Amino acid sequence: RGILAPLRGRRRVIGAAVFLRRPDRPAFEADDLLVAAQLATHSALGIDKAVLYGREAYIADELQRTMLPETLPRPTGVRLASRYLPAAETARVGGDWYDAIPLPGSRVALVVGDVMGHSMTSAAIMGQLRTTAQTLAGLDLPPQEVLHHLDEQAQRLGSDRMATCLYAVYDPVSHRITIANAGHPPPVLLHLGGRAEVLRVPPGAPIGVGGVDFEAVELDAPAGATLLLYTDGLVESRLRDVWTGIEQLRERLAATAQLTGPDHPPPLEALCDEVLDMLGPGDRDDDIALLAARFDGIAPSDVAYWFLEPENATPSRARRLARSALARWGLEELTDSVELLVSEVVTNAVRYASRPITLRLLRTDVLRCEVGDDVPQLPRLRQARATDEGGRGLYLVNKMARRWGATRLSTGKVVWFELNRS
Repeated sequence: RGILAPLRGRRRVIGAAVFLRRPDRPAFEADDLLVAAQLATHSALGIDKAVLYGREAYIADELQRTMLPETLPRPTGVRLASRYLPAAETARVGGDWYDAIPLPGSRVALVVGDVMGHSMTSAAIMGQLRTTAQTLAGLDLPPQEVLHHLDEQAQRLGSDRMATCLYAVYDPVSHRITIANAGHPPPVLLHLGGRAEVLRVPPGAPIGVGGVDFEAVELDAPAGATLLLYTDGLVESRLRDVWTGIEQLRERLAATAQLTGPDHPPPLEALCDEVLDMLGPGDRDDDIALLAARFDGIAPSDVAYWFLEPENATPSRARRLARSALARWGLEELTDSVELLVSEVVTNAVRYASRPITLRLLRTDVLRCEVGDDVPQLPRLRQARATDEGGRGLYLVNKMARRWGATRLSTGKVVWFELNRS
């Protein structure tokens, strides 16, 4: 009256199928055993494949999420928000990514990219390209050169490893942004008055094509404006083409801005949620990465900048200039600390520089000092011995500053430190 058939997967038994008949029905015969065995075999293969497919999708999704930034930095002069949504179909895991990378001079690199394809391989390649982009950003290369090196890296990974990418560098002091594009959907800029525009950026070829040049454009980034970078999953689906989706995105941003008035941009997190709300049924064919940047900028009155010759009298002059700037900003209580640290950092720069050095003070929620020179070697913090005549400069900076660091540039390096204003 019953048949118990094992469900055999590729490597193990994954379950059992039970076939029963009511007492008033004839007993199972040999042909019924064959049918039950066939049903069990086909069912087991289907279940095994579904489990394997789901496990691969889960691993790829987790891999992708671990490669995305857990938190965004808080660079001076810009506010950031982000979203990531996997595709509605769990098996369609892609290689979308975003990043925000602080750069010397209070600038920030904004990156969004999309590796073509949907698989664990796509997620792994995304991680490699994101790491490469971070390394290249640390060299402070122009956006078009970053894309050029990413293109070379993609070719090393294989001829079919293509991706789109948009790389932008925002400077809060000059209120300008430089953008280079490698086949990615163009960014949308929402102005403070509520006007939204699709930025005219040369599209470029995708990363991995090889043998192509990338072009960068420099545009105004007015205070209060919001830049939206995104992947094509936000604007393209089976129900609409990419350019229709981009126009709908532009209209949605403008409509959202109208709700808060011309002088008050919508809150950044709420704006991201509004953008995602434009997705309707059937619009989640692809994963979505979204990065929004609100440009606050740094006012010219909050910046002091000087070129100084690398000579013995320069540290003394740097102290006087810093003291004057602090008095102008009403930060006299920081004078002693700033003079001491500026003197130490400038002295190190003067000792080795062969060209004029730069000194810049920035007044934001903190006081930031940056000293640049043409020597690429980064300073190293070390413990000076009692008999040493020098070597205590960075030790003082490390003890007294809120934060400090050094970044290598294509033209040398920048050493910076920050002090709390109160």
